[in-house]
Parts: sequence; C-alpha cells; structure tokens
Amino acid sequence: MLPQYLTVKGQGENEIVIERSRFIASIARTETEEEALAFIQEIKKKYRDATHNCSAYMIGEQNLIQKANDDGEPSGTAGVPILEVLKKKNLKDTTVVVTRYFGGIKLGAGGLIRAYSNSTSEGIEAIGVVERTLTAVMHTKLEYTWLGKVENELRSSSFPIKEIEYLDSVIFQTYVSTSEKQQFIEWMTELTNGQGIITEGETIYLETDV
Repeated sequence: MLPQYLTVKGQGENEIVIERSRFIASIARTETEEEALAFIQEIKKKYRDATHNCSAYMIGEQNLIQKANDDGEPSGTAGVPILEVLKKKNLKDTTVVVTRYFGGIKLGAGGLIRAYSNSTSEGIEAIGVVERTLTAVMHTKLEYTWLGKVENELRSSSFPIKEIEYLDSVIFQTYVSTSEKQQFIEWMTELTNGQGIITEGETIYLETDV
C-alpha cells in the first residue's frame, strides 16, 4: 500500500461553456476498472442526448490501468487530453467523463484539446483533491494522573487524537502516519517516563484536503 497518494475528494460535476458548446465534467473516485466503467455508463445514460461523452481514468497504485475514449471526437482531441490532466495532477483512482453539447461552432483540433483539458481541470478544482496518508491508530494506555499532560501535548503535536477512552485507565487513540510510528513511540515513551503502554491498532488511510 502506498504511504501517500492524491485522488479526488468525491463525486460531482462542473460545467463550462466554450464557443456556445457546453462541457460538463463528471468526476468520481474509482478504485477498480469495473467501478470506472460503471461510472462512465451511468454518465452516458444520464446525458444520452449529448453530442459526445468522452472519458479517461487512471486506476491502481502504479497507474497500471490507464484508458481514454474520444467517443466520436477527432482522435486524440478529447480522451487523451482528459487523461493528461490526471497525469499532470498525479491523481490516482480517478475517472472523468466530459460531456459535450455542441453549440454550432467548430473548435478545431487545438480548440478541442484545450476545451477538454480546461473542463477537466476546472471540474477537479471544483470537486477538490485530497491526500490520502497511510496511518496507524496508536493506542496509549495510561493512569489518569497523566491525562491532562498527555492530552495537552498531543493537541499541540502533529498527531491528531482520534478518541479518548475513559475506562479503568485512560486510553488515547492517536492517528500516526506509518512513516512516523517509531518517532511517535519514542516521543510518547519519553513524555510518560515509560509509563504508557503503547500498542498499534488498525491501519487506515487518513484524508486531508489539498
């Protein structure tokens, strides 16, 4: 699993108008090719009366699955420009469908490339990008005498508190990126004079806006 990567925040769409043609960018996070193809079909059905529904997607940790479709536009003027935006922004597990309603003015090859690129870029900007960081949930078990000090130190640190459990002892659940686990253990051990019992819980991807 990658320690960090970028992807779109969620699913949504954004519309721009260029020379009377409507360009609607529909974007979704898709983690498999099956999800990508299902999303493309969903948008094609939604905009079945459109002139074109051009698409591209990148799937996988190493971007091993990359596909682009011009859907009737001149070869290389739609799907590939969409895909190039995904590559430039380094977005993984992302599918984009740009729907075009022709407005009566031909754009030419260069104009089409710019239009599909701009539609994709503006759509991604409108929906938002997140950085996903592989993160361990670390559990630190302490006597209650440590509660105030440790909570204050954690809240002013770079390790977000997920939850505090108040049982026979107090247990701090803390998000720690996998690359900082050893640093966290050493810091917490020093902070509590070795009194904390530190264990590792589940590993998840934590998302932050970019």
